[in-house]
Amino acid sequence: MTLSLYDTMTRQKRAFTPRDPHRVTLYVCGPTVYNYAHIGNFRPVVVFDLLFRVLRDLYGDEAVLYAANVTDVDDKINKKAADEGVPIGVISDRYLAAYNADAAALGALKPTFQPRVTETMDAIITFISDLVAQKAAYAAEGHVLFDTQAFPDYGKLSGRPMDEMIAGARVEVAPYKRHPADFVLWKPSKPDEPAWDSAFGPGRPGWHIECTAMIEQALGLPIDIHGGGIDLVFPHHENELAQGVCAGHGHEYADVWMHNGFLNMGDEKMSKSVGNVALAHDLLKTYPGEALRWALLAGHYRQPLEWTGELIEQAKSALDRLYRVLDDSSRFLDGVPTAARASGGENRGALQAHDAVLAALRDDLNTPLAFAGLFQLADHVRSSTMGKDVAGVERGRSLLLEAGQLMGLLTADPRAWFQGGADDDLKLRVEALIAARGEARAAKDWPAADRIRDELSALKVEVMDGPAGATWRIKEQA
Repeated sequence: MTLSLYDTMTRQKRAFTPRDPHRVTLYVCGPTVYNYAHIGNFRPVVVFDLLFRVLRDLYGDEAVLYAANVTDVDDKINKKAADEGVPIGVISDRYLAAYNADAAALGALKPTFQPRVTETMDAIITFISDLVAQKAAYAAEGHVLFDTQAFPDYGKLSGRPMDEMIAGARVEVAPYKRHPADFVLWKPSKPDEPAWDSAFGPGRPGWHIECTAMIEQALGLPIDIHGGGIDLVFPHHENELAQGVCAGHGHEYADVWMHNGFLNMGDEKMSKSVGNVALAHDLLKTYPGEALRWALLAGHYRQPLEWTGELIEQAKSALDRLYRVLDDSSRFLDGVPTAARASGGENRGALQAHDAVLAALRDDLNTPLAFAGLFQLADHVRSSTMGKDVAGVERGRSLLLEAGQLMGLLTADPRAWFQGGADDDLKLRVEALIAARGEARAAKDWPAADRIRDELSALKVEVMDGPAGATWRIKEQA
């Protein structure tokens, strides 16, 4: 199976071929760490973590190098540090730790590299010097600016005409610019702001040069895949590309440009500036990380996704269905003597569904189709469980876990999934009640069985009867 990816530059899906299959490089723009990240910030984290997993599955864990940067000097960080009367590192360290914890809870693997701007300053300054030497940048009134006229392909990535790029550049047209589209590489710091010494005077870098320098230092240029949100195509990625090429990297910067769609709250993109945000940090107090991860992958990554409570509940229900199959099949196998266990069993239907999951993921991360494959796989496991096909259950269950975990899902113990939030005393009480209910049902004492179910319900426990017996879970709190 070939991996196909949609390339923003060529506006088409095409087969992915790394420059070196033993060293596949992926870079994704990461967070600016001045506050807790909202769930929209985590859509690219989850999407490109999935790509990282798929690449590792194809080329080997050690062959894939994934860098996701951290912006740890910024106006918002400076302001928060000034408000609290602390160095900027106190702010950035605090929120980077929170960000990494939230990302891990959402099932994201740790990137190979997590470069920080403040730790890449020498490389940034050197990169700017190279641009000046190549006559692609110039100094003006304490600033160093990139000369967009030095890059004939400026605008090729975003497909925007120059006048539109000027209007949308989010940069004030200062009088010292040679061209209105030129952008800042280095700027003087304001009084009491952090500053670094350079040949251009004390100051700090502009936004775009930071990523280009971090890519070169962490991975080397050019790279195989560059990812990020669709809002970064212009100006950020357009400017990255111009800088990288003009600094002496030929006509290549990234072989494939990938961009995920917005996460919307209602009709608007989720944004702190708008105020329509749901913090991942808060959502994780109520929902399992896997449910949030499933919700973020529910739509194709290139399409916008509306974030609603219903979306999360649907994700939780979908995972409940898969975990129920895993739990039923596990309890069935627990009752099979070791001597009766299968060796090298087959489940042809499950294998076909497993292959369908892989094919969907390798087709530009088609997660809706991959989820359909997971459900088909689960159906084969359920059928084998009900038919008491030991070999089919063992093989199918293994394939379901393999496919799910490739997507960063089905990593919890099934019983723990359903019983999360219950302490040991409650678990003992519930298990005793379920055993008593089972005895009442076996004796056809239906009134007693109903009374026990009511008692369990009062404990916020839901009983689920299945082919392998009864299991239970803590009901979702309203």
